[in-house]
Amino acid sequence: MQPLYVRVHARDNVAIIVNPDGVRAGDLFAGGLTAAEAIPQSHKIVLRAIAEGEPIVRYGEVIGTATRDLSTGAWVREDMLRLPTAPALDELPLATATPADPEPLEGHTFNGYRNADGSVGTKNILGITTTVQCVAPTVDYAVRLIKTKLLPRFPNVDDVVAITHTYGCGVAIDAPGAAVPIRTLGHIAKHPNFGGAPLVVSLGCEKLQPSRLLPHASLQRLASAPLPVLADGPYVLKLQDQELRGFESIINAILGFAEKRLAELDKRRRTSCPASELSVGLQCGGSDAFSGVTCNPAVGYAADLLVRAGATVMFSEVTEVRDAVHLLTPRAANREVARDLIREMRWYDEYLERGSADRSANPTPGNKRGGLANVVEKALGSVAKAGTTALKAVATHGERVTTKGLVFAATPASDFICGTQQLASMNMHVFTTGEGSPYGLALVPVVKVSSRTALAERWFDLIDLDAGPIATGEATIEDVGWELFRFMLDVASGRKKTWADHWGLHNALAPFNPGPVT
Repeated sequence: MQPLYVRVHARDNVAIIVNPDGVRAGDLFAGGLTAAEAIPQSHKIVLRAIAEGEPIVRYGEVIGTATRDLSTGAWVREDMLRLPTAPALDELPLATATPADPEPLEGHTFNGYRNADGSVGTKNILGITTTVQCVAPTVDYAVRLIKTKLLPRFPNVDDVVAITHTYGCGVAIDAPGAAVPIRTLGHIAKHPNFGGAPLVVSLGCEKLQPSRLLPHASLQRLASAPLPVLADGPYVLKLQDQELRGFESIINAILGFAEKRLAELDKRRRTSCPASELSVGLQCGGSDAFSGVTCNPAVGYAADLLVRAGATVMFSEVTEVRDAVHLLTPRAANREVARDLIREMRWYDEYLERGSADRSANPTPGNKRGGLANVVEKALGSVAKAGTTALKAVATHGERVTTKGLVFAATPASDFICGTQQLASMNMHVFTTGEGSPYGLALVPVVKVSSRTALAERWFDLIDLDAGPIATGEATIEDVGWELFRFMLDVASGRKKTWADHWGLHNALAPFNPGPVT
């Protein structure tokens, strides 16, 4: 392969190396640039001499200032950039360049599970929700028995999933921050893929009582016997109830519910649904310098297609948006939406400050190994997932998204916490990666998109779609965007399975708890 680099914008004075093995000192690029030293794949090369203190520009935006003179063809390392100040939140343009509504995209459907409340599932799952970590091992024990003894008798049910977590007690349950994990878990308990009536397993003495988890639900107490006829649920089993005598009694009660609920779920059938019923969460993890060039723009193109089809598309990860927020507030549907986005940025700035941290703590060693010098460069590549349409709404942490179109759903950037919070609203997940991640979720399909062909070839049975050909010119962003869009419809219909679901790679839930632990 001839030496090749990718320059994103005409103003850029650096580019990234495409060659899988990098380039050597003296290698000559087609445009006449010569590499002054060996530079690894995805790392930055200087396109023209940069003086100390001069801006370093990528994506047409300043990602830092040079800490020393940089010669043409040099390798730009992390320590050669000084982190710029984040965009001032009080000086951002508000809805000054709102995109017009795009042309509708009609006729695209998937086969999903319609629920009585109007929601649509992409899987058919028996869900068992817990209110506190204390009961998690008991529920996990019961789920193992359900999967081996009961589930094979109900072929139309995809899985049995326990919503276990580390929250529920030993916390300041009335603190303002406690609202975040409580509403997140409450929305997950009513996930469309559960079909409407989960079992809630409670200990009995915990702070997160079932009535607090599901404050508007008509809770029905579920004793060990006899079991009630299933109707609208959810049902609550408290392990400390006097009727439950011994571990075997507890397990039998859970299995008794499971058998009846599996019989109900087994009657469900997929029906044709418009693509507008999809609610897709977007996330990146193990990002590299290619992420903002290949996979994230391709996801952004697919996001535009989903919006045109009437679906909901959520992007998240506050610290990976903060340094690009000035590109998003102009795109807001109105000034109120722009202010909502600023509100979430400010909340997280203050949250980090209370912990004596700031946004610079975001990039990981893997991000830096993949050529990302700092959080500014990472954020500029991350927001490419949001496509080009107007920002229609902003949801705060753990809030259920109901708006159609492009929505910012505030979450931390941590992969598993972001995924957990997005589960409050999504029935499909798209996860981009440059360095690789086997991440997955049990509740919804997780489509993995790689930024580099080298990763897709090495992880051929973990990556669902390779966006790497965009970097070499073998495919366009539009090509891969359409491929992803069609693949999502197939996965949502059950016609295709993601590798994460094939292997059963399902991460534990990790609710975000910004409140005090007592």
